[in-house]
Order: sequence, then structure tokens, then C-alpha cells
Amino acid sequence: MNRKSDGMGSSLGHMDKGRRRSEALIATLGVEPQVVTITLDCLLAGGRNIGEAVVIYTESPGVYEALKVIEDEFARPAYPGMVLRSVPVTSREGAVRDFRTDEDLRGLLRTLYAEVRRARQAGNIVHLCVSGGRKVMGIVGMVVAQLLFGPEDHVWHLITEGWRPGAGRHLHLPEEEKVWLVPVPVLRWSEAGTLMQAVAEMNDPAEVVAWYEKLSRAGEVKRQREFIERWLTRAEREVVRLACRGLDNAAIAAALCKQEQTVANQLRGVYEKLREWLGYPAGNVDRSVLIARFAPYFTLVEEQ
Repeated sequence: MNRKSDGMGSSLGHMDKGRRRSEALIATLGVEPQVVTITLDCLLAGGRNIGEAVVIYTESPGVYEALKVIEDEFARPAYPGMVLRSVPVTSREGAVRDFRTDEDLRGLLRTLYAEVRRARQAGNIVHLCVSGGRKVMGIVGMVVAQLLFGPEDHVWHLITEGWRPGAGRHLHLPEEEKVWLVPVPVLRWSEAGTLMQAVAEMNDPAEVVAWYEKLSRAGEVKRQREFIERWLTRAEREVVRLACRGLDNAAIAAALCKQEQTVANQLRGVYEKLREWLGYPAGNVDRSVLIARFAPYFTLVEEQ
């Protein structure tokens, strides 16, 4: 397929002809098969070495009809040498027809995660098109991209000027029609190297999410410790610790043998430091904000 695309510009980037890594398109599918074929045409026209197209679909009648159209197109010589894989979204309850329950969404996450992971482990550059199907498929696709993508992988959003969903079915747009594959920014974990390696070795995306949450909590505790130990004086730390236990100013003053006004003044100073530490957020930084931020920290520290 050598069709030119006037609107693509430089978004697909330059291919080094001397290093032809294999590449795979993974596309979510709705009732419009054109989304898959037009995206594929654009990638090929941009010099991408697509050897495999993976279509993620649900078992609803309209989507299944669209899948059959794509399969028929691959049976013709439109994409010589390219492999088509049709992958149904499945949950523990079986094939997913639509996304109505938590289990349906978990099945979608597992399906997308498994396919992206498989493609990357095979050494492919991954192109994920999130324009087809339910919006939630694109959202979950972005989650998977954040978990698994490397620096050469891409998420694409398809925009066409002359064709809209629901219009007449044209699997391949004529050259005069403008079409864009817009790269969607992805915050990649792969920048962290060892983190990416650890994630790639996990089979279950739920395990990855739990691991990430654990890392996030550890990072937040480290940041909280920095505020308590480096931003506050020793006297302020004691006042904050007791305030986070739920003591009012009078009780704090009695516990520390101070004047109640002294405690109030120290807390005002803490609030100003906390406001700076939080990046000067809108709204008041007061006792409730202090307790919400640091009561869990002191609970964790005192349990250790």
C-alpha cells in the first residue's frame, strides 16, 4: 500500500531504512472497520514496517460484522505478507459483549495488557490506535500504554477530513482526502529502566497496579518525611505530631508545657510552610489540611 497522505506531515517520524525493526498495529474495534484499515494505510504510507495487525473486539453483532469486513480485506491482496490477529475481549465470565460491569472492564484491561505485552516481548514497535470502539477502550488502552510502552511505541488518534463515522463505508480513502494520525502523549514508565523490566515480567495487570500503588505510597511517605524533618523545627514537629493525633491547642500546650498562644503561633508558621510545600494551592491551608496530609504518616511511623 503506497497511498500518500497529505495530512500526516511528520507525525510518523523518519524511518531508518537500514534498521527495519518489525512493528505491530494494535487497534480497538467498534462498528466502523474503516478506523482500522485507514490507520493501517497511514502507517504503511509513512514507511512503517507493519508485519502484524491485532484487532481487539467485543462479541456484539455490529462489532462482529465490522470484524468480518476486516478479515475479508486481509483475505484479498491489500496487505500482502501481513498477519491479522482477531482477539476478543474476554473476562472470567466469558466473552464480553459490552462494558457494563467491573468484570467487563477488568477483562478489557487484561486483554489489552496481554496483547501489548506479547507484541513488545516479540521485539515489535507497537502502534496502538484508540479511535475505534467504545471510549472506555481508548481510556484503558492509555493505561496499558503507560504501564508497558517503550520510547519507540506510539498511541495514535485518527482524524479524517472527508469521512466521518456513520458515513458510507470506504475502507481506503482516496488520495485527495486528508487524514491525520495524531500522536497521543504517553507518560511512559520505560524511562525508569528497571521499573520497566519489572513490569514486563508481571503477567497480571492488577499486580502491576498494586505494585505501582505501593511505590506511590512509599514515595509519598518519603516526601512527607522530608517536610517533617527538614522544613520544621523540632518544636514544630512535636506540635504537628500531637495535632495529627487530634489534640486541640489547649491539650497540645498542656502536653508540651507551653502557652496555648505559643502553640497557635507555631501552627500558623507550620501552615505557611505547608502552603509553600504544597505549591501554594488555592484555598486555605489549615489544621484540616495538615491532619489529612500527615496523620497517616505519623500513624505509620509510630507503628514501625
